[in-house]
Amino acid sequence: MFSRLREDIGCVFTRDPAARNFFEVLTTYPGIHAVMFHRISHWLWHHRLRWLARLLSNVARWFTGIEIHPGARIGRRFFIDHGMGVVIGETAEIGDDCTLYHGVTLGGTSWEKGKRHPTLGDNVVVGAGAKVLGPIKISDGARIGSNAVVVKPVPENATVVGVPGHLVGHLAMQPSAEREAIAKKIGFDAYGTTRDMPDPVAHAINCMLDHIHIMDEKMEAMSRKMKESGLTEEQPEIPEMEPCEIVSAAEDLAARPAYDAAEPKAAGCEKR
Repeated sequence: MFSRLREDIGCVFTRDPAARNFFEVLTTYPGIHAVMFHRISHWLWHHRLRWLARLLSNVARWFTGIEIHPGARIGRRFFIDHGMGVVIGETAEIGDDCTLYHGVTLGGTSWEKGKRHPTLGDNVVVGAGAKVLGPIKISDGARIGSNAVVVKPVPENATVVGVPGHLVGHLAMQPSAEREAIAKKIGFDAYGTTRDMPDPVAHAINCMLDHIHIMDEKMEAMSRKMKESGLTEEQPEIPEMEPCEIVSAAEDLAARPAYDAAEPKAAGCEKR
């Protein structure tokens, strides 16, 4: 019991830079308190003292804001950061070295008895506000984005974002030389943000850029062949498009001057 407690507290220092010392973590971290209560209530649950186990988990919920059913199985070095609003159902299973943030729900989608809550593998991270629902498997190393709603299994080392949750692949998100060239030509450069953080919207635009690049190559080849055959006259060069600026809503609005409805719009395509 005490070795498990040392492990649970020790993992906090690697996942929370605000943690300063052992005593502070032991006395002020509700995620640690919730796990400590759960270790005891889980033991009571499996020794047929189920009313007492539920009572203890309810006391823990009252003190910490974290609700963990005594029947849930939790592995080693489990960390709940902040913790308020976390709900873990009866048949949920959590592997080793997992991290949950506040507002996470590991819930069920059925009123039938039996396995109805998710299973998390090792090294899984579930972002704030995410909902993982049903008897699904979240494989080792998976990442669930904040506020995602996941109702399907997730493969190893994958990232899931959105409502409903969908996989985001890192390899498909990397910009190629062709994509950079066509993006520069049409004045779009937002795909660069996907190097560090998956973004399904930017991924969709990247696919469009790839398609435009291929269409451009085909059109140029057709025009060249027609010109060689004397079927077309020399055409003037197509002027470049005006650049389109896409400003993120997350940008610091305070740093920009207030929008004036009477101010005339600049030339080109600008979206804010």
